[in-house]
Amino acid sequence: MQRKSLKTDRCPVARTLDLIGEWWSLLILRDAFRGKKRFSEFQQSLGLAKNVLSARLRKLVDNGILEIVPASDGSAYHEYVLTEKGNSLNTILVSLRQWGEANLFKPGEKYPTLVDRKCSQPVKPLELRSKDGRLLKAKDVQLLR
Repeated sequence: MQRKSLKTDRCPVARTLDLIGEWWSLLILRDAFRGKKRFSEFQQSLGLAKNVLSARLRKLVDNGILEIVPASDGSAYHEYVLTEKGNSLNTILVSLRQWGEANLFKPGEKYPTLVDRKCSQPVKPLELRSKDGRLLKAKDVQLLR
């Protein structure tokens, strides 16, 4: 069954989901943020069929999320690295991670902790704030058309 394309939808959420909403794409991005760069590294980490991984990587490259560069070790291989556009997705992945930590683990269940590299302290939960700094809840915002 072919999915409906949302790339021309008026909703920014729909357009974003059209590009990165498929779970393999998000897991590829997760791995890229963890430092994976080579096709074989993504494949080993995800256990994904080569044709599916190739298609997802191609879509991320074609849309400017990843770029292909020569291998950093000078070998004949190439690597996939996050672009500026790709790096800007970090907040989305951290938000998904923090929601999962808060809602999908049993009390006391262990999971890897995201920490600030500089001080090794856990990252503070993300918050939605107004321009003047007030903490906003879902009821405090509206969509203007």
